[in-house]
Amino acid sequence: MKIKLYHLSIIALAIAGCQEENKMKEAYQWPKEAAPPDADKIEKVLAAHGDSRIDNYYWMNERDSKPVIDYLQAENAYYDTMTSGLNDLKESLFQEMKGRIKEDDESLPVKDNGYWYYTKNEAGKQYEIYCRKKDNLSSPEEVLIDANQMAEGKAYFSLGAYEISDNNEIMAYSIDEVSRRIYTIYFKNLKTGEVYTDKIENAEGGNIVWAADNQHIFYVVKDKVTLLGNKVYRHKLGTPSSQDVLVYEEKDNRYYMGISRTKSKKYITIGVEMNQQNSEYYILDAATPGGKFVSFQPREEGLLYSIYHKDDKFYVLTNLNAPNYKLMETPINNTRKENWKEVIPHRENVSISSVSLFDKYLVLSEVKDAMPKVRVIQLDSGTDYYIDFDESVYSAYVGSNNDFNTDTLRVTYNSMITPRTTYDVNMANKERVMKKRTDVLGGYDPAKYETKMIWATVRDGEKVPMTLLYKKGLKLNGQNPLLLYGYGSYGISMFPGFSSTRFSLVDRGFVYVIAHIRGGEELGRKWYDNGHMMKKMNTFYDFIDCGEFLIKEKYTSKEHLYAHGGSAGGLLMGAVTNLRPDLWNGIVAQVPFVDVITTMSDETIPLTTGEYKEWGNPADSAEYFYIRQYSPVDNVKDAEYPNILVTTGYHDSQVQYFEPAKWVAKLRDHHKGNNVILFKTTMEAGHGGSSGRFNQLKDVAVVYSFLMALEGITK
Repeated sequence: MKIKLYHLSIIALAIAGCQEENKMKEAYQWPKEAAPPDADKIEKVLAAHGDSRIDNYYWMNERDSKPVIDYLQAENAYYDTMTSGLNDLKESLFQEMKGRIKEDDESLPVKDNGYWYYTKNEAGKQYEIYCRKKDNLSSPEEVLIDANQMAEGKAYFSLGAYEISDNNEIMAYSIDEVSRRIYTIYFKNLKTGEVYTDKIENAEGGNIVWAADNQHIFYVVKDKVTLLGNKVYRHKLGTPSSQDVLVYEEKDNRYYMGISRTKSKKYITIGVEMNQQNSEYYILDAATPGGKFVSFQPREEGLLYSIYHKDDKFYVLTNLNAPNYKLMETPINNTRKENWKEVIPHRENVSISSVSLFDKYLVLSEVKDAMPKVRVIQLDSGTDYYIDFDESVYSAYVGSNNDFNTDTLRVTYNSMITPRTTYDVNMANKERVMKKRTDVLGGYDPAKYETKMIWATVRDGEKVPMTLLYKKGLKLNGQNPLLLYGYGSYGISMFPGFSSTRFSLVDRGFVYVIAHIRGGEELGRKWYDNGHMMKKMNTFYDFIDCGEFLIKEKYTSKEHLYAHGGSAGGLLMGAVTNLRPDLWNGIVAQVPFVDVITTMSDETIPLTTGEYKEWGNPADSAEYFYIRQYSPVDNVKDAEYPNILVTTGYHDSQVQYFEPAKWVAKLRDHHKGNNVILFKTTMEAGHGGSSGRFNQLKDVAVVYSFLMALEGITK
């Protein structure tokens, strides 16, 4: 389900020979003696609105029960047997991808409140080390957290976030050791190294905010059943968490919640949002932590906004009569919408995605024609300009800019062939200085590759953009293996960025394609509105039609076409597998949201209620029957399905493990061909896969080896 932030890399190495040799390769021979697990069938009738669905695998919902664990382990054993001949390939891929990484590296330092903060990696170590230096970069290094030491002996480890008090002396940080995205908050004295006895459990990982007094923090607590953050507490250092004060509770379980502090440091804000529908902010002076949070502008149906403070006013980014958003301003003492005044008007062909505010500048992150733009406005004169980038197809975003009083803007840029590159831009004179480009080892040469954007006209006449990556000299003969990636949900734009792992596929002849299908927001709010709720079928049809277009243009053929998606993109994989099982030679679905009606009908399942405005509420008959036509588990039929690899994490809090488990079992019931269906559960992981940078590469190798096996590529 929800995954606002979910991206899985894909692929890397060199293949000798020409494209014609692909015809001669034979697919990997799956062991014929191995038999998949035969999942027990216990019929459960699920009835609503006069419609009955039979779920023979509802018993898989019983987390931690012996039958469930036995079944998942049996599936893992079957996967291991079926791919035993690929172990050398997986290890080779892992070493190859690892060989592109500069293992000992540092991030660019970011200045905040008199200190320079950065992270570093050391050769052979899985996790980052978090450091700072006072005043200037020649000062002695202070190690704040060594995540390698913290993770030692643990199957999973994640540092959610850390926040430093205003006096720079105390660090609050959050840790998850299960991968359920349930964090524990700890405190460390940075002068003495002492870890305090204060301990806050069941918290959101990234929602920690200090008050200006260096004594209080605010944090978000999760509902233990739904895992939704629904309460904000105030904690005073040196007191037990049982004495923490509840300062806000969101009683409507359709809303997501976050807490932050304005860049000016003046205000603490609580933000709540019903998925892409409406929002509300509450504000509190950071110097008065014992005060009451006050609503900035009460929530209204269809009204979305976010706020940014400067001096005696707030800037408001809002969709008020502006589907693609506009920027407004309002006095700090009168923040209701009737006082908002327009600063940047709405535009039909440009959407504003975020705002970065400085003492003398306003920076807008915009999107036009599926490409991100960065616009700098001088507040005094009103003059503006766009930052130039080096390619026509790329990804760019405003980086960490914590310093409010500066002329320097940090911007990060990359493309499918250009590694992550960070620039410091002088906002006064437009001068751009490259500060760091990620090193890609192993002989990587961007001159060997091409990237471009093409547009496919789909069945309703809409034009859908796709970004392509391939080796130069590509022959359009229909024989190229091609991996088509898609997501298309929550208004998340899939801009084309760099992944060094991806070249393990591309160097072996694969074409890699991102389909910017409806449900994202690459072409403005309309692109999202026409790809969710009662128009969700457009997402699936767009993806299918993109695949058909790539075949028509001879980039590939059905025999060499593969599809990949995760989470909500896994729902996409399930839907297109049912709608067009004949179109794909292989499907990779990672942590896939595939049992849509059953999940969306159960308010106790984590995150369900917050998703009603994305997928629909099955309690409404019209929304139920719309979901009914695409929900993957409910539309499995007798068919010759493509080769399928499904992966999940047992502790996944976003998409529960039992959704892909029952989907795989039902697919096997109805599969009429000889193609393989494999299912792998990482028992120590959750929605984002394994923790640790090297373990994550092994997860990628699982995916790539499957695709290569289908193409007969064994080295």
